[in-house]
Amino acid sequence: MKNLALGCLLSALVALVATPAAAQLELPAASPSAKVMQRVGVTDISIDYSSPGVKGRKIWGDVVPFDKPWRTGANAATKITFSRDVTFGGKAVPAGTYSIVTLPSQKGWKVMLNKELGLWATPAPYVASNDVATVAATTTEIPSRERLAFIFSNTTDDATSLDLEWEKLRVSVPIQVDSAAHAKAGIQAAVDGSSRMLANAARYMADTQKDLPGALKQADASVAIQSNWFNQWIRADILARMGNYAEARKAAQASWDLGQKDKSFFFRDQVSKALADWKNK
Repeated sequence: MKNLALGCLLSALVALVATPAAAQLELPAASPSAKVMQRVGVTDISIDYSSPGVKGRKIWGDVVPFDKPWRTGANAATKITFSRDVTFGGKAVPAGTYSIVTLPSQKGWKVMLNKELGLWATPAPYVASNDVATVAATTTEIPSRERLAFIFSNTTDDATSLDLEWEKLRVSVPIQVDSAAHAKAGIQAAVDGSSRMLANAARYMADTQKDLPGALKQADASVAIQSNWFNQWIRADILARMGNYAEARKAAQASWDLGQKDKSFFFRDQVSKALADWKNK
């Protein structure tokens, strides 16, 4: 009986280990992963990190030594991602993802953004020459916080504060974005896109559907949004096909004049030939 019972127990254990659910067993992590994101104007800023606990330990100067580069969290280095260019603590930083490395000190903290994303997760060592920014941070005493947390505070359309809080300390770095410039660029891109879309529609209607009046309407709409060498040439070609060479020459000349300022004036030869051919028509 004992051998039978033991055999049944072993069979059950083997079945448990072989069960996919056993391989997916989840338990609370010592330093759970966390993510926080903030939109500032039209710029997204996100932080990916692992959040250690105090657990009754002395943190500053012990768990986190002074005057040594720190991963700014647990496990791998904390990552920060900017969807657009920003100013981090007064330093210009291009859009992208960086490791956050800090240098805690009783004399004041420094925060570095480093291009190496494998810090503390791979054998890749921290190398200061890979820093894209090194800035001084502001430190403030706060009520006790058990788990390390990153927080965005005082957020406006143009700025936010990135705060690290743990134990009884807050470390802050200001971040600024040029939302007005980003918005202006977005508006211009939308205008350019709309103008080009209508010009392409005009070209398709003229070439494929042979609907010259409809094509001219689309070309006129494109020029009304933003006149450029491309839509003026499309308009000139349509007008010439309709036999209106006087207006076609005007549009071709506008295309030629605008094209002189654009390195991508790839219809240069066609426009030049048209101006010569339509001169006496």
